[in-house]
Amino acid sequence: MAAAAEVVHRQGVERTTIADIARAADVPTGNVYYYFKTKDDLVAAALDEHSRQLDALVEELERLPGPRERLVALVRGWVEQRELAARFGCPTGTLAAELDKRAEGGLDAEAGKVMRRLLDWVAGQFGELGLPDPDGLALTLVGAYQGMSLLANALRDPEVMTKEGARLIDWLGSLPGGEEG
Repeated sequence: MAAAAEVVHRQGVERTTIADIARAADVPTGNVYYYFKTKDDLVAAALDEHSRQLDALVEELERLPGPRERLVALVRGWVEQRELAARFGCPTGTLAAELDKRAEGGLDAEAGKVMRRLLDWVAGQFGELGLPDPDGLALTLVGAYQGMSLLANALRDPEVMTKEGARLIDWLGSLPGGEEG
């Protein structure tokens, strides 16, 4: 699943083959065919991996003492991935956009579910801060990330992520609510 997520992120759905996944996973092609009969099966595995990675990230962030610290750590994590984003964009965002262009499968809705889980978690953090309209603030933050990932990718400039990430951290620090800063 990790190999499927990585290769699909780097090459896109349409250009990825089962042989590409087998090479990345360092397994015989037949092994991949055994588990993934179709390209949609591979895409579903990639989405499962994105979901698993989101769960692991949230679990790690939840160890931090407060919601503002969690949100700042989230943004810092995005910025740490700036080279990858500049080359390939946001893994889930680019996959969602690509799947939306496909006529069949319904996997675009599955990608949207992963994004929705992130939005809900972020909204929960804003809610813990006692801020009005936590859902709107979550859209602002995640939308800013998607935008900076897209621009970093389009411009092939990782510094877009660095600069915009710093702006987001400053913005988070300026918001009222909570004790931590």
